[in-house]
Amino acid sequence: MVELPILDVRGVGKIYELNGQKIEALRDANLTVRKGEFVCLIGASGCGKSTLLRIVAGFEPPTTGQALMWDKPVAVPAPDRGMVFQDYGLFPWLTVRQNIGFGPTSRGLPKAEVRETVERFVNMVGLTRFADAYPHQLSGGMKQRVAIARVLANDAEMVLMDEPFGALDAMTRERLQDELLDIWQRTKLTVLFVTHSIEEAIFLADRVVVMEPGPGRIASEHMIDLPRPRDVASPEFNVVRRDLSARLHSHHARKAA
Repeated sequence: MVELPILDVRGVGKIYELNGQKIEALRDANLTVRKGEFVCLIGASGCGKSTLLRIVAGFEPPTTGQALMWDKPVAVPAPDRGMVFQDYGLFPWLTVRQNIGFGPTSRGLPKAEVRETVERFVNMVGLTRFADAYPHQLSGGMKQRVAIARVLANDAEMVLMDEPFGALDAMTRERLQDELLDIWQRTKLTVLFVTHSIEEAIFLADRVVVMEPGPGRIASEHMIDLPRPRDVASPEFNVVRRDLSARLHSHHARKAA
């Protein structure tokens, strides 16, 4: 029996209206993601990466086609699909513990279960010493760890990440990439991750999906067969990087021609 994918995007398109004009942001996107898979979407600005992510999250409906989670149409946001943004999206009036516990509390879980869940994820992302701090007292990397922990504590099966490390300095970004992979491997989460960085995509993903603009569409998919943990300085890594970079730029060159 064929295993049911956790996510199945079928012929999804999105058209926006702006000042009386129709803008096609996404056309005929088809994508299947298996349970536990780490998939990265890369491409230039305007290629529909974030639009596709928002449709999968249930933040906006597709104009055509449909996104299915466990073979059921995605209609609205739900705890099983957690979104992590570049700007963190934390509640500034809540502490680290309270931000992480917001979802379980809202779902009406018993206080003891909420407390246990919060402590588990506070420890998992290494913020025990800062558990009673407020977001304005945290570094950017710490805020993003809280955002990730909040999604996990809300019992998400799939995490949708829209350039979550894009605003961070290089050292913090590398550390959080390692921490995200550690969390992913321990929790068996499914991750759909948007990035502009070819290196980040190769370092993180099981599979890289290349998108191209005008209108946004999926151009190609590439399995990343490098063993983990991956060394960005290794010859094998750089072979994959050169190949993927050439393919990405060939898509853009063909489109511009």
